[in-house]
Amino acid sequence: MKLKSIGLTSPTQYHFLKIIHSIQSYPTAKPTIVTIGTFDGVHLGHKKIIDLIIANAKELNYESVVLTFFPHPRAVLQEGTEMKQLSTMDEKIKQLEKLGIDHLVIHPFDKEFSRLTAEEFVKTVLVDTFNSKKIIIGHDHRFGRNRTATIDDLIAYGAKYGFEVTQISAEEINEVTISSTKIRTALEEGNICLANEYLGYEYSLSGIVSKGKQLGRTIGYPTANIEIQENYKLIPQNGVYIAKCALNGKTVFGMMNIGTRPTVAGTTQTIEIHLFDFNQDLYGQPLTVSLLKRMRIEQKFESLDALKNQLGQDKKTALDFINTL
Repeated sequence: MKLKSIGLTSPTQYHFLKIIHSIQSYPTAKPTIVTIGTFDGVHLGHKKIIDLIIANAKELNYESVVLTFFPHPRAVLQEGTEMKQLSTMDEKIKQLEKLGIDHLVIHPFDKEFSRLTAEEFVKTVLVDTFNSKKIIIGHDHRFGRNRTATIDDLIAYGAKYGFEVTQISAEEINEVTISSTKIRTALEEGNICLANEYLGYEYSLSGIVSKGKQLGRTIGYPTANIEIQENYKLIPQNGVYIAKCALNGKTVFGMMNIGTRPTVAGTTQTIEIHLFDFNQDLYGQPLTVSLLKRMRIEQKFESLDALKNQLGQDKKTALDFINTL
């Protein structure tokens, strides 16, 4: 089956990581070791697989390849289903870039691609395009039309087409199985510490700083409002968080509120951060904020003075925590 060519026709150099925007644009016939998945969040379980691929590729002098998809397959196949993700594509690229993979292939996922049978996918993509000699996958990997093929099918295809298959068991990844679903649940419950532990890094939100109503200035706590462009990015549960960001080459700490601002009769969710000891204009600039810990739920206070008093307590709590880092 011939695949439809979609996306860019040439790879983008991203330091040592080559990014290819469709399977058809894959540039080399060298033997490869491949892993496949959405890699949402690029968490510690994913890193276990990728580290093994890189080690095997170096030992055998093969190229290492990560094949992922955009948009998320579930968003295409289950229309109308809201699919919130741990990482935007830019965030995913940055995490994978740190790990040392040779090639990241981001294939546009559509219904036509989803109709490939398991063997068509193996023959057309893994064998003919990637020249795969080894496939390393997670313990729950399924593939092919309707995701009906299993690890046993892949092993059988490997025997037929001449590649080896290695499966990473849940036990090898961690005593507690790490999954993107568990991380999403932790974030939806506001348990940022557990989410960060599973991820192996601090969960972050990135966006453009926009002008808000500037009510924070009137009570001594000016905030930068962050507008996130990607509507599929998962926003943690509403609440007040200890956070940090990098500005002018320095780490700046602060406290972030995610919520509707009920004290001032707000109705829509906003994301705003008050940065400690920082008073520069950030309007219109991109800002990435890493979340460290949730201090409390969002509350409605009787007055702005009551809110101001609580923010003072929040700041002390945040600074006490920051001093332990």
